[in-house]
Amino acid sequence: MKRILSIAILVLLTAFAFAQKKPTKLAPKKAAPVAAAPVVDTVKAPVKTVKKKLKVPPKDGFYARKDIDSTEMVPLADVREEDVFYAKRIWREIDLRDTVNSPLKSPKSRLIDVLIGAIKKDELTAYSPIDSALNEDDAFLNPMSADSAAKSALGTAEVSNNKTGTVTTVVNDFNPDLFLKFRIKEDWIFDTKRSVFEPRIVGIAPLKYNEVSKQWQPVFWVYYPEAREILTKKRLINTNNDASSLSFDDFFIRRLFSSYIVKESNPGDNKIRDIISDPKERLYESERIKKSVLDYEQGLWEY
Repeated sequence: MKRILSIAILVLLTAFAFAQKKPTKLAPKKAAPVAAAPVVDTVKAPVKTVKKKLKVPPKDGFYARKDIDSTEMVPLADVREEDVFYAKRIWREIDLRDTVNSPLKSPKSRLIDVLIGAIKKDELTAYSPIDSALNEDDAFLNPMSADSAAKSALGTAEVSNNKTGTVTTVVNDFNPDLFLKFRIKEDWIFDTKRSVFEPRIVGIAPLKYNEVSKQWQPVFWVYYPEAREILTKKRLINTNNDASSLSFDDFFIRRLFSSYIVKESNPGDNKIRDIISDPKERLYESERIKKSVLDYEQGLWEY
């Protein structure tokens, strides 16, 4: 009996194992419907390229890259009259035909353009170079209007109208080649409070050649301490360095110009040309005056 039962269990286990190994057939999955491909037009529409507009102009390298319009004027040391132990007034002329002074006549930035432009805008006061007696005057006593200063500098011409018979006075066109010299009025002072011997520029005047007198004459005077506010903000063309930020005020305050003395304070109020007629001898006299001023400074420190 036990043997029959064992055989029956063995048959059941064999049948169960065979049923596990037999693969089951599953119903095949339905394939997902394939969407129809869109019809693409092979002819492409022309693409419009829009050029971007520049918001700012392109940078012109590094030439004159420094802006000095916002430069503030460096004030000079305050000097009291009671502290001035020695003073010597000197008049000197700057010739723009000298290579050292050529930056003052650069077409990109001329000194005469700066002065006349400021006078026309009423930013700077021009003073008459002659007094009521038609004598030369540089004491800043007679202010000139902008129109009269322009007429004095540029000159006038009379234009007649043949139809009406009237004559009209007009101002000549500006010609910078006529202003090749500038005259400087300055004081050399010794300040006992600071123990400093230094020059102080008082005024500057553009000169124009007079065909009648055959001499260079000032067309107007400008008070230099007033002009400094404008000259400080005007860039000077530096022939040695295009990236320089020197201003016209730096050119004068740092004594970067070349000049010769035409007059010193004297009892007769005479110019060197009034005393010496030979041009060569006048230059010698100019150097003598310059040396006498420097010798005074040297003598201050001798023990």
